[in-house]
Amino acid sequence: MQKKIRIGSGAGYSGDRIEPAVELAEKGDLDYLVFECLAERTIAIALQNKRMDPEKGYDPLLEQRMAACLPVCHEKGITIITNMGAANPVSAVEKTAAIARKLGLKGMKLAAVTGDDVMGLISRGEFEPMEGEGSLEGIMDRIVSANAYLGAGPVVGALEQGARVIITGRVADPALFMAPAIHEFGWSFNDYRLLGKGTILGHLLECAGQITGGYFADPGFTEVPGITRLGFPLAEVSPDGTYVITKVADAGGMVTPATCKQQLLYEVGDPNTYISPDVIADFSGVNLEQTGTDRVVVTGGTGREKTGMLKVSVGYRDSYIGEGQISYGGPGALQRARLAQEIVQQRFRDMELQSSEVKYDLIGINSLYGDLNKGNEPYEVRLRVAARTNTMKEAMRVGNEVETLYTNGPAGGGGATKSAREIIAIKSVLINEDQVNPMILYMDI
Repeated sequence: MQKKIRIGSGAGYSGDRIEPAVELAEKGDLDYLVFECLAERTIAIALQNKRMDPEKGYDPLLEQRMAACLPVCHEKGITIITNMGAANPVSAVEKTAAIARKLGLKGMKLAAVTGDDVMGLISRGEFEPMEGEGSLEGIMDRIVSANAYLGAGPVVGALEQGARVIITGRVADPALFMAPAIHEFGWSFNDYRLLGKGTILGHLLECAGQITGGYFADPGFTEVPGITRLGFPLAEVSPDGTYVITKVADAGGMVTPATCKQQLLYEVGDPNTYISPDVIADFSGVNLEQTGTDRVVVTGGTGREKTGMLKVSVGYRDSYIGEGQISYGGPGALQRARLAQEIVQQRFRDMELQSSEVKYDLIGINSLYGDLNKGNEPYEVRLRVAARTNTMKEAMRVGNEVETLYTNGPAGGGGATKSAREIIAIKSVLINEDQVNPMILYMDI
């Protein structure tokens, strides 16, 4: 019987905390530490950064994370796997190598996984629309990125060549966590039962603190101990695809069947048909059992043959958003905030603001649930005005007009803020996996 492996989740999104990852590396007795940091739009934004500076385009916290985690991972023999390469895995590896050298770390193989960028296929029109998404017609001249979700294959390939730090671009989130099990236990890429289990493992770990109590606390209903220093999860994985979800003993948070169920259902449509590049996973037979404090055994789950298609996230320039906010407090705050809104509405008509959509929110009153608030009038209200425009110039006019309420609006306005930014939207399409060619670049230090 092969030994179990321990896989830690070091991040659940790009801006996640760094300290819990260091704690996992120091105290988690890990074999692997995985950082999952790419959201749908992240890679399109990263590509824009790369175009401004060819050496950029990777995760903005890569340098801080690597500086904090590389020393202890190198000392303890922990392999790092991450998609922090975003739009530029090669530069991310080069930067990581430079950090390792500065820290005096030697005897380490690094790998950059590329090939997810399929922009070159856009003009050939070889994409199939996903259900409900529509075709790419009408946005072709505004497309800035097209990245296919790779499977676990290239990560496993890098592990087989002895890489100790593997940095990818777009790879399906669960595949980052499943790759170590495939490598360590010799799982076949045709064993869809095990790949289904591995995908469920990755799905449970990919959001880090969400499964240890983050996003679970609800005072008076569900209390999470030590939430101010929430620990991140790790899994003890067995060769048969069963595993235990747990955390470092003295870290904050908790691991229970309830926290695991919440994450299991997160961003899942049909639990019988969770489509990934390597397998169609079936979550319906998963069993969760508490076997000790902060220890949940996960059994069940399976999978069936993959579709042979890869999801592609296509980023395109959609519009611009202009925004302005201002607060009112004290007696009559709500009435003054409503008057401020009326002033802005009329000003937009007078100035003929060119916008396709304008939204007015009285935060604390109607910004989330409309006009359902029937309680006492609040002592403080914040007006938020946002408009979608076709140009940055028009977007900037929105915040500027709200700011003028300081001296041209109701009494007592304060704390005004304004912003204007371009919006990168995402459309998802499909491509045959045979048209995508993952590549691995190695670097030794």
